[in-house]
Amino acid sequence: MDFDFAHFMLTEGRKVKKNPAMVSSPSKEAYRKQLAESMNMNRTRILAFKNKPPAPVELFPREFSSLPQEKPAKPRRHIPQTSERTLDAPDLVDDYYLNLLDWGSCNVITIALANTVYLWDATNGSTSEVTTFEDEVGPVTSVSWAPDGRHIAIGLDNSEVQLWDSTANKQLRTLRGCHRSRVGSIAWNNHILTTGGMDGCIVNNDVRVRSHIVETYRGHEQEVCGLKWSASGQQLASGGNDNLLHIWDRSVASSNSPTQWLHRLEDHTAAVKALAWCPFQGNLLASGGGGGDRCIKFWNTHTGACLNSVNTGSHVCALLWNKNERELLSSHGFTQNQLTLWKYPSMAKITELTGHTSRVLYMAQSPDGCTVASAAGDETLRFWNVFGVPEVAKPAPKSNPEPFAHFNRIR
Repeated sequence: MDFDFAHFMLTEGRKVKKNPAMVSSPSKEAYRKQLAESMNMNRTRILAFKNKPPAPVELFPREFSSLPQEKPAKPRRHIPQTSERTLDAPDLVDDYYLNLLDWGSCNVITIALANTVYLWDATNGSTSEVTTFEDEVGPVTSVSWAPDGRHIAIGLDNSEVQLWDSTANKQLRTLRGCHRSRVGSIAWNNHILTTGGMDGCIVNNDVRVRSHIVETYRGHEQEVCGLKWSASGQQLASGGNDNLLHIWDRSVASSNSPTQWLHRLEDHTAAVKALAWCPFQGNLLASGGGGGDRCIKFWNTHTGACLNSVNTGSHVCALLWNKNERELLSSHGFTQNQLTLWKYPSMAKITELTGHTSRVLYMAQSPDGCTVASAAGDETLRFWNVFGVPEVAKPAPKSNPEPFAHFNRIR
């Protein structure tokens, strides 16, 4: 970066090289050569490869330096590419619009196979049967654990919903009059059990009281196949076979007349079944469309704005957020029948998990958020260690001790 020398080489130096007559005597020629040697004027390139410069000398020892030290890079998480366990799920109904798998807070999975509801304890691997329904009642069309991890809601093809105590293995009550046809989606909000039917109706049921129907939401023209309450319990997302996504607000719900939706979102071009509320941003909802849409869309549910849309290349059956990292897992149908892990918000693909040979219709997440269970039309239930082990929570900082706390108090 010697600009004076560079300027001389571009102007005066070239004149000397082009016109040797300018050199008048041998002594001047000798002087010029010596000058060129000492100033390195014979080089043809101004930029040249040289040895590395010497390392700078630290003026202050590192331990006394006030500059922040660089954090060590976070080790990349290993994601196993194969399922860690596979269970047979014979007679699993291959129906995109149903919801036949759930993982409760007590680490027990419930799954419906045709007319029978089973439990699988993830702690010890034991299997038990809850109940089997008659053909005129079944098949089972939806299952969902209550927040306590003990009670199960079971939606049926004949429009009824039954509540069961899984510990005592007995039926507690039957909810009737909510729908005119099968109940394909169920979502709990504390003691409120929300049901969605093929008749397009959504009903809030207070399971504590005899007259259980407390609110009715009307907005879908076809079957309601996706239902999810936000973590706050204030907003409900519903998706239907009419390609519509609705956001309902509990604060404006009315028991006297059908409640008006907060947002009616018409961007999807196929059935909306896959719904997932973000665990780290309360008003962020992810939704997935069926075969004619193939998109994952992200919504600000306060404003109704679509924040992003990603074409996945195949119909989206289910969505789950990672509780420990900013990641989203989607399950798909044709042609790969894969699970895809995405980085949020960039939506860069982290990995794809294959193994199912038919569309992956249902997904559920373990209580600790690490393991995902997937059930597919190939009649298998697979377990994937996709979300990793959560970081150990840091202990809460101790509050400032009272002054002179080590002295005995004077009473």
